[in-house]
Formats: sequence, C-alpha cells, structure tokens
Amino acid sequence: MRRPLVALVCTLVLLLLSVSNAMAHGVTLGDQGYISEISGVKLIPFIYLGAKHMVTGYDHLLFLLGVIFFLYGSRQIAAYVSLFAIGHSTTMLIGVYFGIGINGYIIDAIIGFSVVYKALDNLGAFRIWFGHQPNTKVATLIFGLLHGFGLASKILEYDIAADGLVPNLLAFNLGVEIGQIIALMMILLFMSHWRSRPSFVRQAYLANVVMMTIGFVLMGLQITGYVTA
Repeated sequence: MRRPLVALVCTLVLLLLSVSNAMAHGVTLGDQGYISEISGVKLIPFIYLGAKHMVTGYDHLLFLLGVIFFLYGSRQIAAYVSLFAIGHSTTMLIGVYFGIGINGYIIDAIIGFSVVYKALDNLGAFRIWFGHQPNTKVATLIFGLLHGFGLASKILEYDIAADGLVPNLLAFNLGVEIGQIIALMMILLFMSHWRSRPSFVRQAYLANVVMMTIGFVLMGLQITGYVTA
C-alpha cells in the first residue's frame, strides 16, 4: 500500500478512535463556552473560530477532497469550491440569524452521507447503476447548503448573543473561507504530489472506497447517537 493510501487508512482509524469528537462537529468545549458567554462585536476571535472549524472539520475536508479529487484545472476547482462556499455560507448565516436549526445528529448524518455520495460519484457508480450522471455542480451546491445547516445548528445550541450577532457571524464566515483556502492549498499540494505518481490511477479507486467507508462510519455514529440520545 502506497503512502497516500496509508494516510487515508490512518484517517479512518483516527475517526473510529474519536467517537466523541465526531459527535461534536468540530466545536471544542472551550469554544462552546466562549461562544455562549461573550457578547458584543468580537471580529478577530470569530474569524479565528471560523478558520479553526474548517481546518479541523474532517467531515467538510473529506467532502472537499472528494469534490476536487478528479479536478485538474484551476478554473474547475475554483468553480466547485465557490459553489460549496456559497452553499455553506448561505445556510450558516440564515440558519443562525433566523434560528433555523436541524437536529445535530440528523444533519451530521447527512453530512456523512455527502462524503459517501461524492465517493460513489467519483467511482462512476451512478452511471453504472442508473445510466445517468447527476449534475455534479448542483450536487456540490446542495451539499454545501446542508453543511452550512450543520454548523448553524451547532452554533444555535450555544445561544450566541444577539448583541453583535451579524458582525460576528460575518467574521465567523470570513474565517471559514480563510480556513477553506488553507485546507484547499494543503489538499491540492497532497493531490499534486500523488497525481504525479504512475500508481495514482490504480490507487484512486481504493482511495474513494476508503472515503466512502469513512462516510458510512460517520453516518453510523450519528444515527446511533440519535437513536440512543
């Protein structure tokens, strides 16, 4: 097994060993307490929190990896990442501002499903099963909207203060986009190195199977949490 696949398998093991973190949707206890206790405009802290959420949000990063897995042109990558960012930002801002929340377990299970869906898409499963390729840009936007609801639902649980809400949300969203750019740069460096190897085409299938497995694990954790909560 080559190094890129070893890295993905290690990721799966870490996810299995991090059940409690999987349930928290990337928000640490310290951040939870900070969000619930502060009031007023706090731009820099919320930019930091937004960036931290994206960089450490493995469910978002797995989906982003799946989205760009077979994209090579910079314009293509920018278009798909922008669609994901638009979706993620829109529902996060609307969800928190208008108090629209979805059960955390359910939305996180859907986010896990988005990873499964993208891995299956990369494997060409939909063309094989249904003889039709779903519109990948539309799917990216839709799942971006759902990922945003996941974050909005979690923030709502911590009763973020109304004082300074809009500026703080915008700052948080800016941080998310900064974090996404940082994460994307790291992913592209990794993918560029991997794609230069002759074994990439052969290993790509197994890599997406591993991603799909991780998605199913995330779904299973959240569904189990919902049933037992």
